Amino acid sequence: MRWIHTPLPAAEVGVMSQEAGVSRVLAELLLRAGLRTGAAATEFLQPALAAINDPFLLRNLDAAAARLRQAIAARESVVVLGDYDVDGVSSTALLVSVLRRFGLEPRFVVPRRSEDGYGLSRSAIDRALEAGRPHLFVALDCGTNSKTEADYLRGLGVDVMIVDHHRSKEEIAAGTLLINPHVGDPESETDAAWRHLCTVGLVFKLCHGLLKQLRAENHPVAFQIKLRDHLDLVALGTVADLVPLQGENRILAHHGLRILREAQRPGLRALMDVAGVRPEQGIVPTDISFRLGPRINASGRLADAALSVELLLSDDAAFCGETARQLDAFNRERQDIERTITEEAERAIETHYLGDAGVVLFAENWHPGVVGIVAGRVTRKYHRPCVVLGNEGDMAKGSGRSVDGVNLVEVLGTCCEHLTSWGGHPMAVGIALPKRHLDSFRASFSAAVRAHVGGDIAAARLDLAAWIEPEQINERLMDELDSLHPFGQGNPEPIFGVRGVVLRSPPEVFKEQHFRFHFEDGHGRRLHGVAWKQAANRPPRGLPIDLAVELKWNHFNGRKLLQLGLVDWRHSAS
Repeated sequence: MRWIHTPLPAAEVGVMSQEAGVSRVLAELLLRAGLRTGAAATEFLQPALAAINDPFLLRNLDAAAARLRQAIAARESVVVLGDYDVDGVSSTALLVSVLRRFGLEPRFVVPRRSEDGYGLSRSAIDRALEAGRPHLFVALDCGTNSKTEADYLRGLGVDVMIVDHHRSKEEIAAGTLLINPHVGDPESETDAAWRHLCTVGLVFKLCHGLLKQLRAENHPVAFQIKLRDHLDLVALGTVADLVPLQGENRILAHHGLRILREAQRPGLRALMDVAGVRPEQGIVPTDISFRLGPRINASGRLADAALSVELLLSDDAAFCGETARQLDAFNRERQDIERTITEEAERAIETHYLGDAGVVLFAENWHPGVVGIVAGRVTRKYHRPCVVLGNEGDMAKGSGRSVDGVNLVEVLGTCCEHLTSWGGHPMAVGIALPKRHLDSFRASFSAAVRAHVGGDIAAARLDLAAWIEPEQINERLMDELDSLHPFGQGNPEPIFGVRGVVLRSPPEVFKEQHFRFHFEDGHGRRLHGVAWKQAANRPPRGLPIDLAVELKWNHFNGRKLLQLGLVDWRHSAS
């Protein structure tokens, strides 16, 4: 792993430190985040809901809000179909809960991965229409590339609204109300604050617009609804969908995590309980990414994601407790399946595909609902784009994950001749193809990745935010780092370098995979650290080493302790 650190001009760091009233360490982090003035830094450190833009700046949002207003006034029937991931589930729960406040009873449907496939499929639509044709059909987190399906609905006399953030590969259905900042919006190629909103963020904007219109009409319910109370759902989808935590995403996630900490929603309280999340200790994005999100996703991967929507909407404590335990059981099953597939995938790479610039893996016994997680794991381990596919009849279906510098959407655009469907984001895609074309696709994908990067992919790099002295690792620095939260895509958690550390005691291995270590700063104060899954690469005792670490609070037995999380280590230069 290559350690990279580009020093910033000391004078520039000093000016930022003075203007923003922060330490030089935090000033350096702010400059690296692209903030150039004290005012910009203050706005970043204190994200305010008042800074959210007028929702009507989004193309078609005015018309979409008006169409919902019409449905409310006429008590029309509405069907909401949301995708089966956390973004789709939280989007569905948000829109359904707001429409219920206005007296509507929208039916909601979530595609069943094994039966319907991804998105606005014909089979999912037919299931949604079993109880009758609605006046309005709303598709969330899917539908942008579903012209045939949208035309089918409109042919039945159903109005269609799509709220989505996926890129378009084809013509949009005529007469469909589409809210998508990446399609037909003149602001879509700028740095508009809402450009990177995921679907739940767009639904929040839609609900905001609806309330503004209804408040202008003095609708009494519109004044009773506080959208701030729904930001827990927005934070769930925003963090889980790995959109950049910048602009409006940062504001929504920052305040949404605070609402999540209040845990007013019975379903989320129950889910936190089974997931071991302690809101009184604070909620951070990793609680969503590794604890809450996987359990919400698990029902969609192995069963029916409508169960997760029902959990988020329910006020019945008994139902929520039982459903949360059911999702936890699904998640444990998912973990067992994932562990087996990951081991098989790693063996296949080591045996057959180590020389491929981009890897495509498939096995007949792999579950299509779990392979996306496996793709993420092997991509990180082998530092190259990986597509992992499971068995679905005559088709191979699954997901791909990428590394920095490789845009999967662009790569697949040059080797998609054998794909029956594909789409997603630069770092994550879903694809399907006939099994008979696997070998051809494997060769063309690897070649396309190599052409995209102009050769072999560079070794993984580790970007250091700053070099610090052990004496600087203290509670004041931790308080300043807290102001940078939430960390995530587009706002990575800083990794600090510490030079010349000498361990006086050998690292202590625990659970056979991890190790603990400690060292003293220049004043005899002991600093403690932990290295997860690095027991096979322990640093030596008694020799000077450099550490790359993240700084975290560790909550244990009612105490809050400062802890270093080891990312990497190397021998100090002589």
